Amino acid sequence: MQLSNAVLFALFFTSASLHAYEQKKVLYKKIDGHELHLHCYFPEGHDPRTDRKPVIVFFFGGGWVGGTPKQFYPQCEYLAHRGMVAISAEYRVKSRHKTTPFECVKDGKSALRWIRQNSTVLGIDPKRIGAGGGSAGGHVAAAVATVPGLNEENENLSVSCMPNALVLFNPVYDNSPDGFGHGKVKNRYQEISPMHNLKKGMPPTIVFLGANDKLIPVSTGEKFRDEMRKLGNRSELVVYPGEPHGFFNQGRPGDCFSKTMEETDRFLVSLGWLVDQ
Repeated sequence: MQLSNAVLFALFFTSASLHAYEQKKVLYKKIDGHELHLHCYFPEGHDPRTDRKPVIVFFFGGGWVGGTPKQFYPQCEYLAHRGMVAISAEYRVKSRHKTTPFECVKDGKSALRWIRQNSTVLGIDPKRIGAGGGSAGGHVAAAVATVPGLNEENENLSVSCMPNALVLFNPVYDNSPDGFGHGKVKNRYQEISPMHNLKKGMPPTIVFLGANDKLIPVSTGEKFRDEMRKLGNRSELVVYPGEPHGFFNQGRPGDCFSKTMEETDRFLVSLGWLVDQ
C-alpha cells in the first residue's frame, strides 16, 4: 500500500515549510504484515513543488539482526542543514522480522525505487540519489548498487534502484568464506556479496574504515577500492588510524563523526551535489 502523491505532497510541504530540517516519516513498503518507513529530513525552505535537491538514504548497521534508523539521524541533520534531502530507512532485520540478509537487500532496493519513483513528491532529483550506511547497512547500500537479483516480487523493475553515489561506513562488502557474514548466507554468498558483483559503471564511492576494525580489515577495503578502479569506477578509501568498528557514530571518542562528515561533504561537493562553503 502506498499513500497517494497528493497526500504525500501535503505532508512534505507542510513539514518542510515550517522547520529547518524536521524529520518526517513516510511509508514506502508493506510486506508480510510489516510497515517500513523512510525517516526524512528536508533543508530549510525546501519546496517540493519546485525544488529538485540531491538526496541520500542511509541504512543502519546491526549485523542484519538489529539496529535502528536513529543511528543515522545526526548525518541526516547535517546534510539537511547543508541543503540536501537526507533519509534514514527502516528495513527488515532478524530480531524483529525473522529475516535474512537477502530480505534486507530486497528492502534496500525497494527504498531506492520508491524514492526515485516519488521524486516529485519529495522534491528531489532522480538522477542524484545517494545510498549509504554502516556495517551491515553499508552492505545493503553497496549490494543495492551491485547485485543483479534480489528484487521484490511484483515491484516495478523499470524503475532503477541504482544509486548515483555511495557513502559507506565500515561496510560489509565481502560475504565469502574469507569475509564477514558468510555463516548467514553460506553457499549463496555470490548472490549478495558486493565484492563479487563489481562491474563497470558503478557509482562514485567513498568508504570510511578504521585501521583497527576487527570485522572489516583494511586489506578488504583496499581490495574493493582497487578492483573498482580497475573497472574504471571512482572509488576512495579513507582510513582512520587506531579506530575500531563503528568509530564513525556520533558520540564515539575522537569525534570521528565530524571527521567523516567533513570528508562526506568534500566528496559530495566534488560531485556537484553540495556547494562548497
